[in-house]
Amino acid sequence: MFGLWDRYVMPKLISCGCSTKPMMKQREKTVPQADGVVLEIGCGCGTNFAYYDPDKVSHLHAIEPHAPMLKRAEEAWEEGEFAYSGDLHQCGAEAVPLDSNSVDTAVVTFVLCTIPDWQSALQEVRRVLKPDGKILYSEHGLAPDEGVAKWQRRIEPVWKRMAGGCHLTRDTKQMLEQEGFVLDQHETMYLPSTPKIAGFASWGRARVA
Repeated sequence: MFGLWDRYVMPKLISCGCSTKPMMKQREKTVPQADGVVLEIGCGCGTNFAYYDPDKVSHLHAIEPHAPMLKRAEEAWEEGEFAYSGDLHQCGAEAVPLDSNSVDTAVVTFVLCTIPDWQSALQEVRRVLKPDGKILYSEHGLAPDEGVAKWQRRIEPVWKRMAGGCHLTRDTKQMLEQEGFVLDQHETMYLPSTPKIAGFASWGRARVA
């Protein structure tokens, strides 16, 4: 059962926060690289759907555990009339309802900060990826500057409660490497026009070691 905050406020808040112009630019860099059978972890309100290249993507599996968010994603899917096929699944990333070695590309954008059991989620990504598959990611997280990181640690407890469990201090590169991924590309920057505590972004491409 979802309260009023979870049902009505949080989906709009997260949708707005994750669709700022700088974040949309990050999505624009990342999502069009996906090809073949694609798994999107935490599709939210369907923000990425319009960025997939229909000439590259054969099928999209988008998963989202939060029912009110998934409802908005379903509406975006119906309204978008996208030229690639897809299925939307209500489930968490810790238990992906797909066969092992069945996915060519996993897409993870601004979601690793939120998944409670991110280790299990990345293990599931490894399981479903084909041996030559890849993970495309664009995330925000722990800043390299200690002054910013200090404020991230201070604010994070309140931030998590307000922003659906979003952590400010997770290190995307470290997380991927810890779970057995090799980074073929990894770039970082502070997003423009974004508070530094939430704006240290990393993006790139990784594969199973």
